[in-house]
Amino acid sequence: MKTIQLHIPDEMDPEDYDFPMILATKLYEDSKVSAGQAAQIAGLSKRAFIEMMGRYGVSVVSDSIDDLHSDIIE
Repeated sequence: MKTIQLHIPDEMDPEDYDFPMILATKLYEDSKVSAGQAAQIAGLSKRAFIEMMGRYGVSVVSDSIDDLHSDIIE
């Protein structure tokens, strides 16, 4: 497992943001990770992650048939 270190400006309250979910949805949206992998990053079950994606403006439907097939099987 890899660790990411974030440097957040003092005027921002990190508790106002769900950084793991933001990162996971962006990586999924950019086709860098599968839905299952993104769910792990967010600390959620795959089902919970998919249900939450709409709140972050990310479509559950993939542009790629292979990606969609992979997400269904995981």
